[in-house]
Amino acid sequence: MPHSVTLIHTIAAALGLALALGFVATRLRLPALVGYLLAGVVLGPFTPGFVADAAMASQLAEIGVMLLMFGVGLHFSFGDLLAVRKIAVPGAVVQMMVATALGMALAMWWGWGLGGALVFGLALSVASTVVLLRALETLGILDTHTGRIAVGWLVVEDLAMVLVLVLLPPLAGWLGGTTAEVDGATLWQTLGWTLLQVGGFVALMLLVGRRLFTWVLWQVARTGSRELFTLCVVAAAVGIAFGSAALFGVSFALGAFFAGMVMRESEFSHRAAQESLPLRDAFAVLFFVSVGMLFNPAVLWDRPLQVIAVVAIIMVGKTLAAAALVLAFRYPLNTALTVSASLAQIGEFSFILVALGSSLGLLPPEGASLVLAGALFSMALNPLLFHAIAPLQAWLLARSALARRLEQRDDPLAELPMSTDSRYLARQVVLVGYGRVGRRVANALAASDIPFVVAEQNRELVETLRAAGIAAVFGDATDPAVLIQAHIARAAMLVIATPDTLNVRQIIETAKTLNPAIETVVRSQGEEEARVLRQDWDSTVFVADEALAQAMSRHVLERTEARLARHTSPAPLHERG
Repeated sequence: MPHSVTLIHTIAAALGLALALGFVATRLRLPALVGYLLAGVVLGPFTPGFVADAAMASQLAEIGVMLLMFGVGLHFSFGDLLAVRKIAVPGAVVQMMVATALGMALAMWWGWGLGGALVFGLALSVASTVVLLRALETLGILDTHTGRIAVGWLVVEDLAMVLVLVLLPPLAGWLGGTTAEVDGATLWQTLGWTLLQVGGFVALMLLVGRRLFTWVLWQVARTGSRELFTLCVVAAAVGIAFGSAALFGVSFALGAFFAGMVMRESEFSHRAAQESLPLRDAFAVLFFVSVGMLFNPAVLWDRPLQVIAVVAIIMVGKTLAAAALVLAFRYPLNTALTVSASLAQIGEFSFILVALGSSLGLLPPEGASLVLAGALFSMALNPLLFHAIAPLQAWLLARSALARRLEQRDDPLAELPMSTDSRYLARQVVLVGYGRVGRRVANALAASDIPFVVAEQNRELVETLRAAGIAAVFGDATDPAVLIQAHIARAAMLVIATPDTLNVRQIIETAKTLNPAIETVVRSQGEEEARVLRQDWDSTVFVADEALAQAMSRHVLERTEARLARHTSPAPLHERG
């Protein structure tokens, strides 16, 4: 095969085999992800037969990570990141410390040195961007508050890993590596320079990029060329990600994420997300194939107990640590289980760290194989964790007194204060969700002096609303206790403004049980769902496209009727013959 077609050969083999094995996995009621990973194992150098170009597949997969993070940034504003900072920052830091400590303890029990144990523990502490985002998108909770917590947690982990990758080389000599030791002054200079670079990149993107990218998208959109628009989106995602890494030392994934986040200010952000979706899906598959290519199956029979221990740290140790932290911040059990399941895997940053640790002489040869084995199994099993959340929550509430106490614990934000005015306790509007849509509904109600109570899962947001004098309760509206605290039994109307439509029926059912006469207004994502809600619950349902079409039609009719009225009005008397 000529060298010039290696790229084509790699893409064709990877996508073709991934399609076949992904289809088989789906038919066996397994996640398609398992098939993609097995395709990589088959194409890798450790199994007989055709061997694809692993280096090229890895670079193609990196493009997928850039596009995926760019798409997430298009849906994740800087305000969303700040809204979850109180849980994402301490949660990510503490969870990484716990996972690193568990990994270090295991490695040192095996007889590894301090440096190798540290690299090994850090590699087990950071989750995969691709796996987490695909899981949240599959469940339809990426745009919910729980999804924002998970994504914010991931961003903090990525920032921490950027610092680790920069600081590890100068520290390698102290940790037993092959490089020379550096003095304390050099180490602090390196840390300061890294923080300055990351801060400079973030400031540049927020202050300059926000206006520049909006202007560029507008200019390209004015040409009317779909091809140019798609090219502009892909060029921005890949080019900015590469530039951030080359100029500021920021990871590709983090650079692409911030590029998407500032481009979100443009009115074309939704179109940009749609145009990049097919490329994101295709290159995400290549990412999983490239992971499978790195896996040597021999580690399963050479070191089976060590592989089990590594997988246990990733899927049990990290999960329990993350769940405990989320519960410690007084979030609901469902949020704790979802966030912890999101983080119960490892991925691309782990591979980068393993490669760096090996090149510095810190990580033993078997360390890379164990990390790759842990990544492969955790990626394959991670979707199963999400499917187990609902039955596990039900089992815990039925069997565990502690779980019931956590659900029923006293929380000052979970109920309205005793000093709440009586106008908010009867004939009020109960507004579920205070996002972009809910905030506009609340502003309209406030402008018309109509009392309303907000039910919101974002604890920090509820604190802010309380401070502003707005009646609000914290919690998941699928829990009857939350609607009870919002006084749904005496309310005039229930407005569900959250993008998460999975639990809408449960919320409406609870509201109708407590208040059969209540009027319900719902936000929906599709016509079929809207039809069912109208038919089963007699709800007023607004579909995004339908509401936009109605508003545009109403404007066109009003303007046309006004213009016709002017042209058909009788002429003044002095103009008549």
